[in-house]
Amino acid sequence: MLYHLLYPLKTVFGGFNVFRYITFRTIFAILTALIISLVVGSWFIRKLKAMQIGQYVREDGPQSHFSKNGTPTMGGLMIIFATLAATLLWSELNNPLVWMLVLVTVGFGLIGFLDDYLKVIKKHNQGLSGRAKLVTQTLVALVPALWLYYSPSFSTTLTVPFFKQFQPELGWFFIPFAVFVIVGTANAVNLTDGLDGLAIGPVTIAAAFYMIFCYLAGNVKIAAYLQIPYVRGVGELSIFLGALVGAGVGFLWYNAYPAQVFMGDVGALALGGVLGTVALATKQEILLTIVGGLFVVEALSVIIQVGFFKMSNGKRIFRMAPLHHHFELKGWPEPKVIVRFWIIAIILGLVSLSALKLR
Repeated sequence: MLYHLLYPLKTVFGGFNVFRYITFRTIFAILTALIISLVVGSWFIRKLKAMQIGQYVREDGPQSHFSKNGTPTMGGLMIIFATLAATLLWSELNNPLVWMLVLVTVGFGLIGFLDDYLKVIKKHNQGLSGRAKLVTQTLVALVPALWLYYSPSFSTTLTVPFFKQFQPELGWFFIPFAVFVIVGTANAVNLTDGLDGLAIGPVTIAAAFYMIFCYLAGNVKIAAYLQIPYVRGVGELSIFLGALVGAGVGFLWYNAYPAQVFMGDVGALALGGVLGTVALATKQEILLTIVGGLFVVEALSVIIQVGFFKMSNGKRIFRMAPLHHHFELKGWPEPKVIVRFWIIAIILGLVSLSALKLR
């Protein structure tokens, strides 16, 4: 909004020329979302408490979590509001990719909101059925999948990290592949959201690295130098991800151990959907398995645990899944699990960044 209001005035006052730079607007999107989160946070938490919107801890979870029962949830609404407000304020609003991310955020956010709402109404940790979640998530994910597939300037080739010459053409298969990436990422982030600050930390870190990827892929000269796919207009998504980083840090202020609020499915699904969509838009889909490697491992731990449990008549590989609960039951204090997972997320992000040049 500010871009469209103030940038045309550069002929009157030369200082407004800074609005042309994505880097300038990204920095202020980060600060804007951060300030909104910090200012709104306390008020929003009080409202959640007044409305008795609290978390219901599953009975088969770690006993140390029973004390968290009743902690305000659905704090993801705060993240979404701060992210979208900062994005609309600082982005170039005639860029279709920006609106694609807005739709994904709202779509997955609505699914998560309904799931959280049903949990609050039913007074237990069961919301939407698994089938209902999968169907609705697939329908929302189809929007960016078809959007990108039918974009004239978008390539459906697959970029493989470390191998610049190997770029298989997916063709129409890009659509189900894109849906799988988006839905898979959304649910992987949701599974990771089990400890105070555990999910928002890696999400913010992944968003920060994809913010860089968006800027690089959207600059034709830098993309050519790094030999990565150039995607017209994707640089503007740096502002959206910058806003997400700011909103995530602001939310972490209240979500850090011991948490005053949880993000809930409304936040986890929306943020995961955004990361999956951005990975597709930047043509760095496979790189998401490195940047978001922590989410991949958490999701795999659940799949492996459930599969092994069924095949071995009740035996388990992990003490509890997802993986963060396994370390809790091994005796790791919750803050130690959280910080160590953050460290791993940073390392994976740096490895992914190196993959852009090591080809």
